[in-house]
Amino acid sequence: MLDVLFWMAIGIVFYAFLGYGLVLFILVKAKNAFSSPRDRHEPEEWPRVSLVIPCFNEADIMKSKATNSLSLEYPDSKCEVVFITDGSTDNFREALAEFPKVKILHEDRRAGKTAAENRAMEEIDTPIVVFTDANTLLNKMALKNIVRHFSDAQVGCVSGEKRVLIEEVDSASSAGEGMYWKYESFLKKLDSMLYSAVGAAGELVAFRSSLYQPLPEDTILDDFMQSMLIASAGYRIVYEPEAYAMESGSDSTGEELKRKIRISAGGWQSMKRLTSKITPFKQPLLFFQYFSHRVLRWTVTPFLLVFIFIANLFLWDQGWVYQVVMVGQFFFYLAAALGYVLENRKLRIKVLFVPYYFCLMNYAVIAGLIRFLKGSQKSTWEKAKRRQA
Repeated sequence: MLDVLFWMAIGIVFYAFLGYGLVLFILVKAKNAFSSPRDRHEPEEWPRVSLVIPCFNEADIMKSKATNSLSLEYPDSKCEVVFITDGSTDNFREALAEFPKVKILHEDRRAGKTAAENRAMEEIDTPIVVFTDANTLLNKMALKNIVRHFSDAQVGCVSGEKRVLIEEVDSASSAGEGMYWKYESFLKKLDSMLYSAVGAAGELVAFRSSLYQPLPEDTILDDFMQSMLIASAGYRIVYEPEAYAMESGSDSTGEELKRKIRISAGGWQSMKRLTSKITPFKQPLLFFQYFSHRVLRWTVTPFLLVFIFIANLFLWDQGWVYQVVMVGQFFFYLAAALGYVLENRKLRIKVLFVPYYFCLMNYAVIAGLIRFLKGSQKSTWEKAKRRQA
């Protein structure tokens, strides 16, 4: 029985990280063989849009963000730029003083990003709202490339692409993050082509304002929850890689781990709140994508990795195949451990980035579960420090 469970566990882990991508690729190819991909043309008249930037004590980067936001290709009369600065105590007003077109929404209470966005939506009267982080820069055509998808009435949310800038001197966590997001972007693109992307990243995401639902203030992953609630209502989430937000990688392994644990805690919270919203009976295809892309990674895979290693020890004498698998695991985790040691000594070897970041991600899922069960992950938090460009 142990050997059956062992191979089942390996199969689930493989499917969660690689197999689902292969299945998606085949399904998209099959779909495209029977139907032509939808072509999105520019609308005859661009709709009014609000570009909203939530900030907390980020005056040092507000000027560059405002400059970037106002330079985007979109009719000036159809786009308003809004900074939400709730709780900020720095000189944000002075930082934005030279941008009269920029609107500032501020209140002294700091209740977190979700509360700030809920409050901002009460002031928004445009049909499309686009949220983007203050520490990212958007490509010039980002708004147009996102908004054109809303010409399809079934599209309720459009997610842009997150691009992590990688340099030779970056830490293993930073470079690992960049490689991870390249693979994630590939999966998101395929998800969107099959039916719907599974969630959206807050670095750049757009919603139909009429579909926005106020979220509980303790929501950790507001962007993911908002997009999945829209998807659960029968609308599609489109992924648009030609609208992208660029940011530097995490400043250190500690900063990246802090961010990953918060995301994992938010993942557990989101899954609990979406349990009755996304089911195989209501929306089987969306559930298949959600379960394969998110649920497996956020729940069982870290624990299965531990089980596989321990079970392999007991199965060592069952044949050479088990011995090969055990040796492979040993060298993989040894590479991850070396990546950790060398990272702390500022020695970076790229071949070690993948196993090191993979282990860091899965550890974060377990740590995030503990934090979620303890209720210690707050919606207000200090952003992970990013490497200075």
